[in-house]
Amino acid sequence: APVLVHVPHAGLAVPADVRAGLGLDDAALAREQLLMTDHGTAELAQGLGDLGATLLVNHVSRLVVDVERYADPLEESMELVGMGAVYTRTSQLAPLRTGDEAAIDAVRADLVARFHTPWHAALTEEVARLIARHGCCTIVDLHSYPSRALPYELRPEEPRPEVCIGTDACATPEALARRAEAVLADHGFATARDTPFSGAIVPAAFAGNPSVASVMIEVRRDVVCDEATGAPHDGLADLRGALAELVAGLALTVA
Repeated sequence: APVLVHVPHAGLAVPADVRAGLGLDDAALAREQLLMTDHGTAELAQGLGDLGATLLVNHVSRLVVDVERYADPLEESMELVGMGAVYTRTSQLAPLRTGDEAAIDAVRADLVARFHTPWHAALTEEVARLIARHGCCTIVDLHSYPSRALPYELRPEEPRPEVCIGTDACATPEALARRAEAVLADHGFATARDTPFSGAIVPAAFAGNPSVASVMIEVRRDVVCDEATGAPHDGLADLRGALAELVAGLALTVA
């Protein structure tokens, strides 16, 4: 199917050399990963491959590199709170990495080269492959977010629906956004657009390309898991069914 399910923030892996540069003890690191990992997203993606979708699931923690942030600090608004592609602050806005500014700049360049650049090369390659085969590609950008805003968030006062539908003005056709809303509503989930997060990823090489559509699905974590532990509960199966219906019908929606 001409569908790519993008799961950038499900990972927990932290390479040993990166761990050495994090100024958190093991308990604090585990707490930060509990708060920042998109729990439930890897599990939600399971089974969508059986419908013909291509899965791109990141197993490296976003505390190493956030592959969905711009690599250039001058382009990334989250750099304002130390949460660009390479975080220098925790979700609580406390220092994350050790070393002076020059050392952190060197770490940033190394981590972007090792993780961010290859991830986007893989994303671009998969989108190109699906376009070559089908003439189009729809990206489902899958995330989860906490029921209560964390201190780093730029829009903490905005509504936090069960499922946020994130859109891009150029890459999200209205029919695609409405289809996502309708399917989720049919399964009993309350949705809202672009709150508390907005946007939908498209590889830079395909920006403005009408053959590529993208929609972000941000699931409020308490809908699918116990936020105190990250463990999934019965709600995950219900949402998985809704996403399976959405993915199965995406080719028709875009057409």
